[in-house]
Amino acid sequence: MHLTADNGSRAKATSTIGKASRLLTVSSALALACLPRMSMADEGGVSFWSPGLYGSLTAVPQQAGWSVAAMYYHTSVSANGNVAVARQVTRGGLTANVTGTITANLDARGDLGIVVPSYVFATPVFGGQLALSAMGIYGRSQASVDATLTSSAGPFGFTRSGSLADSVTAFGDLYPNATIRWNQGVHNFMTYVAGDIPVGAYDPNRLANVGIGHGAIDAGAGYTYLNPQTGHEFTAAGGFTYNFKNPDTQYRNGIDFHVDWAASQFLSKQLLIGVVGYAYQQLTADSGALPILGDFKSRVFGVGPQIGYFFPIGDKQGYLNLKGYKEFGAEHRPEGWNAWLTLSISPAAPISTAPPLRNMVSK
Repeated sequence: MHLTADNGSRAKATSTIGKASRLLTVSSALALACLPRMSMADEGGVSFWSPGLYGSLTAVPQQAGWSVAAMYYHTSVSANGNVAVARQVTRGGLTANVTGTITANLDARGDLGIVVPSYVFATPVFGGQLALSAMGIYGRSQASVDATLTSSAGPFGFTRSGSLADSVTAFGDLYPNATIRWNQGVHNFMTYVAGDIPVGAYDPNRLANVGIGHGAIDAGAGYTYLNPQTGHEFTAAGGFTYNFKNPDTQYRNGIDFHVDWAASQFLSKQLLIGVVGYAYQQLTADSGALPILGDFKSRVFGVGPQIGYFFPIGDKQGYLNLKGYKEFGAEHRPEGWNAWLTLSISPAAPISTAPPLRNMVSK
């Protein structure tokens, strides 16, 4: 899960963001009673990076000093799986082919509160603007799964059905983040590196979690086109995630690539409207579990509307943004919808030195 505030922010909310939003457990307890632990994309569809963390104005330089972003994240997803598996079992020297089909329906929901304090340095670093931040999460994750296992061993067959439900309200992992931003007229560039410190609530035997149970490193770059004269804005930010092994499960998620994008039009110095979207694709297979399901790489896309409003708060600048995504094209991962409500407070740019719009777009 990543961090930062919405329009220049990304709270990868980090991935944790939702155990609930990325929980694909097609192998429920009833299935585990009959089959060995199966390989699942991102340990059940849960990834470090939460698509949608970055939004409009991500690469635009900010004002030096302290700022803070508070976010509310809601996700509601569902999935069904019909996974054909084949394996060999040996009993007393007798080898028999065993074939199983699991049909499962998952419903998951997450409601998270996120706080992201950050500090922007006034002294340039590599000719750009360095900012450090850390994201903290507290919220509720809940999930339920109904599954049916149909299996056969030689001429013998059986079917089992069952339901599981779980929920947890707790703190999530800690997500440190460092960014450097550069500005060249209407062009803005950014590079970042972020990580996951797995200190959040996590239990490998639980269906719903808030922490992801393992460390991760994510790095990438972003670009924002912002024309103060026309009010046109476009942002794209992408990166790669490397996951460390989960010590509780001895499971390692594969490397993934993700892109967040946003386009908006300023209707005034204060108000913008536009669209947002993301693409997530796992590039390498998971490891550490029996490859019954192959590489099982996960994928998902999302798109939706956004609206943002800048306003003064004393000598500070406030920014309120609401955006939502409808997901589609998911593979080995649930899909549904999610919404982000962000309030950020940062130092205001000096009006006497700020060009049109720029004084309202400092963060």
